[in-house]
Amino acid sequence: MSCARGGSVFSRVDKRVSVLLVLLMIFALAGCSSGSSPGQAKKQGAVELNLAHFFPATHPAETELIQPWAKAISEATDGQVIIKSNPGETLLKADGIYEGVVNGVADIGLSCFSYTRGRFPVLEAFELPGTTYNNSKVASKVAWEGIKQLNPQEIQDTKLMMVFCTGPGDLFTKIPVNSLEDLQGLGIRATGLSADTLKALGANPVPMPQSDAYEALSKGVVKGNLSTVEVLKGWKHAEVTQYLTRTPFLYNTLFFITMNLDKWNSLSPENQKAIEEVSKEYFEEVAISLWDKQAETALKYAFDEKGMKEIKLSDQEISRWVNLVKPMQDDFVKKMNEKGYQGQQIMDTVKSLADKYNKEYE
Repeated sequence: MSCARGGSVFSRVDKRVSVLLVLLMIFALAGCSSGSSPGQAKKQGAVELNLAHFFPATHPAETELIQPWAKAISEATDGQVIIKSNPGETLLKADGIYEGVVNGVADIGLSCFSYTRGRFPVLEAFELPGTTYNNSKVASKVAWEGIKQLNPQEIQDTKLMMVFCTGPGDLFTKIPVNSLEDLQGLGIRATGLSADTLKALGANPVPMPQSDAYEALSKGVVKGNLSTVEVLKGWKHAEVTQYLTRTPFLYNTLFFITMNLDKWNSLSPENQKAIEEVSKEYFEEVAISLWDKQAETALKYAFDEKGMKEIKLSDQEISRWVNLVKPMQDDFVKKMNEKGYQGQQIMDTVKSLADKYNKEYE
């Protein structure tokens, strides 16, 4: 009997506790939805910017640059500017990203200027063969500082946030290339400007996307590739080539991160300043060395695990190669002069900056 009475008392207590818990939950939910917190109010009014690029979601350009950069911008603007990345060409194709930013299809874009050759005539000077870049730091500093000095009209239709580079590309081949004679008639995978470069050197450029090069090398359809050394590991080209000839004067590719001009102008001066400061930090601390880090990993894989052999050309041999590609720079100057630009001034800017930063980043 007493047990029954005790059970009813406990039951009444349980019901009261349940009612109190329900009331507390209601009050808590009401407080959360009130929007009274200043920080939450700013997040509710945040500007979300869509960023388009072509790299896969696992690439260092996304994981080490874009994502941390976007997070830092969100923090620097107190949550008022949110950047959403769309990797892997999910928003725009690689060759349509710059125009997509101009037209507002994407708010921000990351891609290569060279994907729309002819659209950026002044910037082609930074990719011409004949200028030596010791590494991606040198190439990135030269490009970004040079663009600021030249301030070409071709990039005035967006807000350029930063420019960074692959830096030098090298020859990796199935047979040793110690001299120009070894290169004559050799089938080398290359596209665009690189194909013109190899043709000037007497090689036989074979156009194909990077994704087809492994099979072509493994079957002997081509005997080598001219590219950044990251592909030795990333695309496993160290499995199908045996020699790496250093050619830091043949190759460079410029990447950009840029924002739609109207979208940029719609941001407050405070947020603009915050974005510029974060971008400057990430350019210096991440972007300029992004390809150097990949190269370091790839070379360790190629040399230590796959037994590739490194070939360094003599100074005399380098001069022979550079002399053969110099007409490409002369042709650039001539064409730029015909278009009303100061062609020689542009080339001199590139070369003087390259000399400066090659000494700084040996």
